Amino acid sequence: MKTVAGWGVFSRRSVIAASVALGLAASMGSGAFAAAKTSVTIGMTIEPIGLDPTIAAPVAIGQVSWQNIFEGLTTVDSAGKVQPQLAESWEISPDGKTYTFKLRKGVTFHNGVAFDSSVAKFTIDRARGADSVNPQKRYFASIETVETPDAATLVLKLKQPAGSLLYWLGWPASVMVEPKSAADNKTTPVGTGPFKFVSWQKGSKVDLAKNADYWNKSVSVKLETAVFRFIADPQAQAAALKAGDVDAFPEFGAPELVSSFEGDTKLTTVIGNTELKVVAGMNNSRKPFDDKKVRQALMMAVDRATVVEGAWSGYGTPIGSHYTPNDRGFKDLTGVYPYDAEKAKALLSEAGYPNGFSFTMKAPQMAYAQRSSQILQAMFAEIGVTMNIETTEFPAKWVSDVLKAGDYDMTIVAHAEPMDIDIYARDPYYFHYKNPAFNEILAKVEATADPAEQDKLYGEAQTILAEDVPALFLFVMPKLGIWDAKLKGLWENEPIPSNVLTEVFWEE
Repeated sequence: MKTVAGWGVFSRRSVIAASVALGLAASMGSGAFAAAKTSVTIGMTIEPIGLDPTIAAPVAIGQVSWQNIFEGLTTVDSAGKVQPQLAESWEISPDGKTYTFKLRKGVTFHNGVAFDSSVAKFTIDRARGADSVNPQKRYFASIETVETPDAATLVLKLKQPAGSLLYWLGWPASVMVEPKSAADNKTTPVGTGPFKFVSWQKGSKVDLAKNADYWNKSVSVKLETAVFRFIADPQAQAAALKAGDVDAFPEFGAPELVSSFEGDTKLTTVIGNTELKVVAGMNNSRKPFDDKKVRQALMMAVDRATVVEGAWSGYGTPIGSHYTPNDRGFKDLTGVYPYDAEKAKALLSEAGYPNGFSFTMKAPQMAYAQRSSQILQAMFAEIGVTMNIETTEFPAKWVSDVLKAGDYDMTIVAHAEPMDIDIYARDPYYFHYKNPAFNEILAKVEATADPAEQDKLYGEAQTILAEDVPALFLFVMPKLGIWDAKLKGLWENEPIPSNVLTEVFWEE
């Protein structure tokens, strides 16, 4: 995380009222400081399609509702660590196949219904059922039975060990939902969180209010109300911030406009990491990308620093594998195949392409994808490779042509799911990458619940991808946060896409 230097905090606001009652002299007046604000307006680029993260994948859903309205058995904190939430503790059997959760007592949903093991069972069965539309349904596939010995005990029996289960249970898609209100959570969400849903003015904003009956008394929730405003245009975002119409844009949409805030002492800019991994995926089943040497040569033709500068105004972290600095067990592998155009040419010649080759990049219309594609096009030309760019509408056309049909040579997209290195083991998946050794390592991750062993294995998995280059690993999109300098408690990094308001407050 980096805070932009030279941007200070504006001075304490104060109001000095002179007494005029009964003709008293002004010198008799008393000072009264304005109370700290208890409301916040958060700006977002994308309006969510709904407010229930258990039935749809877009990250904007969780950015409004996760940890604000909805909570899970576990949660993921700002450092990316798993923490207890509605489950206060758990025990894992020696064989890793039975998880026994002790649930918190005295927790109620916003509609007054008590949270207990029957609710947890309903939520998990709903997520793993045959007709489930849960975006992370595959993560519940290892669960064989859900048992409720008593109201405060939940037992998950697994078909095979799932060492990442506690992490998955902290995701937005795993939040607990109340049975009677679950069907309506898309538009009128009911959770156990520190804020209640008030209203949704489509195309404009979502209003939340503090949950006075919030169960977690160890947390002092300072905000009384919160508003999420949806402003798609970057220029309008900047104007809203400067005018004070929004207090914060935790993910400001235009890096090229960040410099326009210099000198504005009312605002601060905080630059952190997200889980958005920008990668140029290759069809590993199609020539010439089925040849590892070709893929390695293309990686060496890429100057990642130049890509970051041109695609996102220099904001972003270069990566050498499908992993971010937020993630546990992260290894910086950008040095495995660093930029070296001459070595890239030699390796291409060794692979049988001394005169290069031609291919097509299917690039979504988003700015980062278009800019990155143009930079890659110029870099590949330096080693004799011709890349044609075909703009592909995202998400519909990209999903149908690339993700589902696998009809492409190369594409570029920012993968948003946290810790999703397992996509290279999925079969089918659009990379068409197959490496039994990689798959075996990921299987070992799930076979153990030991965090240290998992971190070691994740390091091995990253290294295999860095050496095999099934995709060109480019950079992690930054979390460009711009907000009022007196606003505190917003997450600086984003291990899970979110706008957690629990600890947000205004400095007096």
